[in-house]
Amino acid sequence: MSVTRSVILGTGSYLPAKRLTNDELAEMVDTSDEWIVQRTGIQARHIAARGEMTSDMAVAAAWRALEAAGVAPETIDLIVLATSTPDNTFPATAVTVQAKLGITTGFAFDLQAVCSGFVYALTTADAYLRGGLAKRALVIGAETFSRIVDWSDRTTCVLFGDGAGAVVLEAREGTGDASDRGILSCHLRSDGRHKDKLYVDGGPSSTQTVGHLKMEGREVYKHAVSMITDVIEDAFSATGITAQTLDWFVPHQANRRIIEASAKKLGIDADKVVMTVGEHGNTSAASIPLALDSAVRDGRIKADDTVMLEAMGGGFTWGSVLLRW
Repeated sequence: MSVTRSVILGTGSYLPAKRLTNDELAEMVDTSDEWIVQRTGIQARHIAARGEMTSDMAVAAAWRALEAAGVAPETIDLIVLATSTPDNTFPATAVTVQAKLGITTGFAFDLQAVCSGFVYALTTADAYLRGGLAKRALVIGAETFSRIVDWSDRTTCVLFGDGAGAVVLEAREGTGDASDRGILSCHLRSDGRHKDKLYVDGGPSSTQTVGHLKMEGREVYKHAVSMITDVIEDAFSATGITAQTLDWFVPHQANRRIIEASAKKLGIDADKVVMTVGEHGNTSAASIPLALDSAVRDGRIKADDTVMLEAMGGGFTWGSVLLRW
């Protein structure tokens, strides 16, 4: 039976020029390179320049994805931008990206699921493509988290950075089994009871301010591994692919210890894990497409490889996308 699959045609990413090392952070707050690396695996993060906005980074990543895909921007009829740090309260930053790319047709919107944003956005675009409402989509994760962290709070400011990543998706016909190229399985979850463990203490309807990020680090870590494995096991069950036959695991880049613990619990070999958290820290919705683009461009991810994407974010939200390259 023929089915529609969403196939990734190209990837792109962007990191701001300013690279903030742990040693430089140690001059700002009471911390050290050793302390940060031991607990998180992060060595540096990139910080957006003054006047550089989420839309600017999203556009840079989008152009690179379009170039890699070999398609013109005017062929895109859907843009889904995952971000928790939009340029404005409204309109959606996605329409700014649309305009900057010179696209005047189709539709564009933002999606907010914090660190799970890219997985949610990819799943959403996949539904539109499979439903026939679009034929080619640009899915972007872009964040300027440096604008919402409290730079005097050493427990959070060391974790986050800025950046953007993007993919071009196209609807293509498949046979309906796991040998198809494209997205094979998507699984999303949320549980609002955990909101206060990771949130921003501001907003238009509450404080009328942007606010700062607040996090109970130990609680987030405690829940992360079990929640992540839940949606990955669902993906394996849905497709028949296993931890042993999976080619690549591209997780949300939040913390090296969480990534390693999740892979170990699932039985995924460490050599299959794409890890870039050391260089760019936690870039929230941008972290998965940043890591994905890195592994594609250096030749690790190749045609016909199976790739598992997963993330967990504030809310809590979490999800997985399993695809064949």
